[in-house]
Amino acid sequence: MVATNVDYNNFEMESCETLLKKAIRLKTSERFLLIDGLIRSIDEPQKEIDDIWIEEANKRLIAHREGKSNAISYMDVFGEEE
Repeated sequence: MVATNVDYNNFEMESCETLLKKAIRLKTSERFLLIDGLIRSIDEPQKEIDDIWIEEANKRLIAHREGKSNAISYMDVFGEEE
């Protein structure tokens, strides 16, 4: 479990290299928890932004279904077959 109530101001600043060396010595399961905690700290969900994207995706789907958008084939975009 990732600590959420830690006072980070009391920690001595360590270089990324030192932290990485320590992290590599952790058990695999502990490294996964560390990675998960770091990613979650960067990519926190934002309901307002998610709602905007949901609305935009729905508009695009409706436009596509009504023939009001120009679809581009997979082959044209990636130059290979699916």
